[in-house]
Amino acid sequence: MTSTGPVFLSSEAVMSVLSWTEVIEALAEAYRRPLSESAVPCRAVGAEGDAWLRILPALPPGNRYFGAKLMGMAMGGAHRGVEYVVVLYDRETSRIAAFVDAYQVTAWRTAATSAAALDRLASHQPVRLAVIGSGLEAAMHVRAFAAVRPIERLRVTSPRPERREAFAAAVRTDLGLPAEAVGCAEAAVDGATVVLAAARSRDEQPLLFGRWLPSGVTVVSIGSTVPSQREIDVSVVEACDLIVCDVVSEVVEQTGDMLAAARAGVTFLDRTFSLHELLSGQLDNRLRRSRRRLFKSVGNGLQDVVVASLALRKALTAGLATPLPIAFETKR
Repeated sequence: MTSTGPVFLSSEAVMSVLSWTEVIEALAEAYRRPLSESAVPCRAVGAEGDAWLRILPALPPGNRYFGAKLMGMAMGGAHRGVEYVVVLYDRETSRIAAFVDAYQVTAWRTAATSAAALDRLASHQPVRLAVIGSGLEAAMHVRAFAAVRPIERLRVTSPRPERREAFAAAVRTDLGLPAEAVGCAEAAVDGATVVLAAARSRDEQPLLFGRWLPSGVTVVSIGSTVPSQREIDVSVVEACDLIVCDVVSEVVEQTGDMLAAARAGVTFLDRTFSLHELLSGQLDNRLRRSRRRLFKSVGNGLQDVVVASLALRKALTAGLATPLPIAFETKR
């Protein structure tokens, strides 16, 4: 399929063309390349009254498409939900190529980025996975992790028994994995080799503690992305001798977990590194010596644009992109 104007990709189209192996490899390849600050600028956040807008731009090196994800919400509006869109430009034409519904893009990119990190951080043995949280992000992460490691055991916990039981049942049915719901995070973590923290507490209190973590464990934390949010205790930061971040500056300076650790006097900058350093092999010697590892993610435009670009290429080939009856005037 070809189109001279922009196209639209629905969430259904995105889901139908993506596969975990392809998405994880696309993101790993993007992070293996050197990344300048100008190629992946910091997110911009605007707010006025009850409305807010977040913009995550990126120009991935070597990628045909570049663009940005936009998220916005008016808290007082009748529609009390957040809508996401990735706008992609085409380097070959300088035109807007696509508008991509980014609800599924966001879920896929977050989980696939974590899986790319896990593939380097964790032992190459089958993993015993603890999952704290039973929402969409937790479900997507389990599927992404299963694409890079055999999962020999999964324990999930979340506040509502019916939610965690349904989560475990879905893992057993959909993935054929042994999964069990347990009543608390400590029970889930007991004996785990990989811990996924994907659920902030309602009162923003830590859910995971360093004293629970055995030697050799890898922790993936995705639930605290702004200063007001908490997910892991400062003792987790203290216990991990290798910390890898998708966006080091934002994780260190803008997540509640790391800000709390700094206030508590925990020094961690000397053991905090970028995902690029991990995936390009620069941390291999340090990785071999590490006893506990932490990957902490806030997400960025690079992930959104890489995944949306992959979805666009595959949707165009499959005829699943919807041409839009519009044209933009070009300034020359």
